[in-house]
Formats: sequence, C-alpha cells, structure tokens
Amino acid sequence: MQDGCGRTADYLRVSLTDRCNLRCVYCMPATGIQTLPHEQILTLEEVTRLARCFALLGVRKIKLTGGEPLVRLGVVRLVRALREISGVEQITLTTNGVLLAQHLDALLEAGLDAVNISLDTLDPARFLRITRFEGLERVLDAVDRAAAAGLPVKINCVPISGLNDEDIVPLAGLARGRVRAVRFIELMPIGCGSAYTAVPFDTLRAELEAAYGALTPYDGVLGNGPARYVSLDGFEGKIGFIRAVTDCFCADCNRVRLSADGDFKPCLYQRAKLNLRDLLRTGADDETICARIREQLRNKPEGHRFGRVQADADTRYMASIGG
Repeated sequence: MQDGCGRTADYLRVSLTDRCNLRCVYCMPATGIQTLPHEQILTLEEVTRLARCFALLGVRKIKLTGGEPLVRLGVVRLVRALREISGVEQITLTTNGVLLAQHLDALLEAGLDAVNISLDTLDPARFLRITRFEGLERVLDAVDRAAAAGLPVKINCVPISGLNDEDIVPLAGLARGRVRAVRFIELMPIGCGSAYTAVPFDTLRAELEAAYGALTPYDGVLGNGPARYVSLDGFEGKIGFIRAVTDCFCADCNRVRLSADGDFKPCLYQRAKLNLRDLLRTGADDETICARIREQLRNKPEGHRFGRVQADADTRYMASIGG
C-alpha cells in the first residue's frame, strides 16, 4: 500500500501493551505511567484480524513491540497465529530481554524470525541507574541463548551524554561474535527523552574508529528498518546507526504502527486519527477496515518535524505510543 507521498508501507509495528517491567529513565518516570484499562487493549484475536487486513493491503513484515511485549500473556500464541497469515513473510520482536530466555524455545517453535534486544550498558551499576531495576545478567544470558539457538539478534542502544557514554565501545564489541548487529539509535525528543542529550554521531564514529579501526560502509540489506550499517575488520556482525533526528530518513519510511489500544499511526510523531479497535467493535467488516486504513495512510506526513511546533504531534510517553 502507498501513502500520499508515493512511499510503500510493507512493515507493521504492533504494540501489544503499554506496560513494562523496567523504568528506563529516557522512556518513563520512576513511578511508571497511567496504563490503559484492560478492556481498551486489543485482544490477541483483534490483533490477528487487523494483521490479516494489513497483509491484504501489502504488509509483509510484522514487528511486535510494547511497552515490553513479553509481559503480555499469549505472545507465543499470537506469533503462531500471525505465522499462518497469507502474505506475512517475517515476524520479529523487540524486547528488553529480561523475560526472553524463559520464552525463547516456545517463540522459536511458534516461528519467530528475529529479535531486537534493547541494551544500553554492560555495567550492572549503570544498568540499574538507567532501567531502575536489576537484571543485566538475565539480559546477557538471553542474548547468548538466542544467538546460540540461531535466532538473528540485534542489540539496540540509545547513547546518552552523561549516562552511558562509556558503554559505546564495549557494546559495539558484541558484534565481534554471534550478535548480528549492534545499532546506536539517536535519542528522540519524545516524553522523558526530551530531558536528555544524545551523544553526537561524530563522537560515536570517532570512539569506534579509535577502538576498532576504520568503519567501512555496508551496502547490503540487514533487516527492515532505516539503520545505516558499517563493517569493522575482525567483526562477524555489523554496527548500525539510526539517526531519526539529525539525518531524517522519512523519505524512505516503509513502516506504520498499531498501538496497544488500536490507534493506527502512519507516523510515529503524529497523533493518531483513526482507531481500528473501535471499528472492529462496532461491527466493521474487513473491506471497510482496509478502506479506512488506505484513506488514513494517504495523509501520512512527509516528515516527522522533530524539534518544531506541530499541532497534531503525539505528546505521550514512548511506552504509550508504541515502539
């Protein structure tokens, strides 16, 4: 399916919940957020039906996100159901990794294709400071188990000045072995993230080159998103950079989002104007739902316009918006 700018959307990110078992400082307050009432959250059957509609429209790849998707009961059952949808070629998951090891075998059996694990430090004290919880060992164990099982693993790190600067080089080192890629994601000025400062891209490059040598641009395909990858001598995996703010990639955006409560979001930064849950629960058939999705997608903005006043900007915390 195409938006009003001629871009093809074939990648759907589905938030399964706004709840999380961590409280990362750039994502939500220490006390958490006002979570959605249970009855407002899409059921797994509703998620499956909407995914089927998106597949009819041309979506081929589905990413399950949150909040933390693994706190949602029935995730394995959902992966299995999505795997049966005609046209869906890939199902992946983004997680903080704390609960991954205990679900890993079942997820693999259900047909999960890859996993992204959010990890901002390899130091237990900084992990506690950033996430406000202990659990680094569980995350690292999940990384090792997933990679050993043959599941493609990418590490997502948000470099923040004064918070995890010292972890850039050690985290990149994970790509020496079985980790498919370590990606450094530019901090976005959304919710609590507005209170912090991103580590500049030039600083990232300089530190990595000083530690590991020249960064060689990689032109191959490595996933569904906007990351720009480089190779390092002696590394099996790649290093990726996702610069949503300073190097806007909106012109090539191929993704749309579905929030936990059914909001259809063609753009992360734009407030949703169509709730698909309400359509489902008032008896709309698939043809009507597909038509409304097409109509809303035509209004996808040309770009997100971070840093500028935008009347229809979504001002909620990232956990509420969906990753």
